[in-house]
Amino acid sequence: MKNSKGMKTKGTRGFRQDLHNQLGTKRKSNETFRQFLRVTKQYLPHLARLCLISTFLEDGIRMWFQWHDQRDYIDATWSCGYFLATCFVLINLLGQLGGCILILSRNFVQHACFGLFGIIALQTIAYSILWDVKFLMRNLALGGGLLLLLAESRSEGKSMFAGVPSMGESSPKQYMQLGGRILLVLMFMSLVHYDTSFFSILQNLVGIALIILVAIGFKTKLAALTLVLWLLAMNVYFNAFWTIPAYKPMHDFLKYDFFQTTSVIGGLLLVVALGPGGVSMDEKKKEW
Repeated sequence: MKNSKGMKTKGTRGFRQDLHNQLGTKRKSNETFRQFLRVTKQYLPHLARLCLISTFLEDGIRMWFQWHDQRDYIDATWSCGYFLATCFVLINLLGQLGGCILILSRNFVQHACFGLFGIIALQTIAYSILWDVKFLMRNLALGGGLLLLLAESRSEGKSMFAGVPSMGESSPKQYMQLGGRILLVLMFMSLVHYDTSFFSILQNLVGIALIILVAIGFKTKLAALTLVLWLLAMNVYFNAFWTIPAYKPMHDFLKYDFFQTTSVIGGLLLVVALGPGGVSMDEKKKEW
């Protein structure tokens, strides 16, 4: 009888020790992650903004080097004449490069974001993206990244008036962050590989789990950073446009995909830098 009690006591102690070890490991992991955020706090927003606007920057530069091709394409597609086609290319070039310069220099960021929203809408119509679900989702994801950039801009504006009472967490900024997180989900859905190989299924399941965590705002920073690393690896592996000669059409397709994905990586980096906002499970947990 004593022996059985002793074994039971040992078993209980062993279970408690295992639980204590697991909690210790979890605490160390959380502390390492927090330390990473503290070290990168000053640099992460700048890197996020550069990644986010990379699509617009690349497209604006391409408008300059492919001026005649873009003009002729718009004229042939819409039969609008050289003048309107030229205006379209000029608006895209100046709107995108000008918006990128303003965002990187931190001047008139909100105006620049609204201008880039207009560019997204204009290109969606001009290039008939409305009828291509994959490209439409990517454009919406770009919009989600710009929403997060707007939220960051509002956050910086409020920090200048730290002593002034605020209206609380249910501000437009919080809903911008929520909308941005949800729209970033669309980019991931356009990257899902619909085949039956074990690696693809496993990859999709893990990715979907992480993007759902980002969308609902649970363990948001860790999930977003993990997705950043995953998308970065996938982007370099699948969209290596530099390995294809520039004269081949595949070069432009891969280049487009590469910078689109880089922009969404920038949006996710902003989530890591800013946090999920007030409308999230992470914030609600603090109230519980």
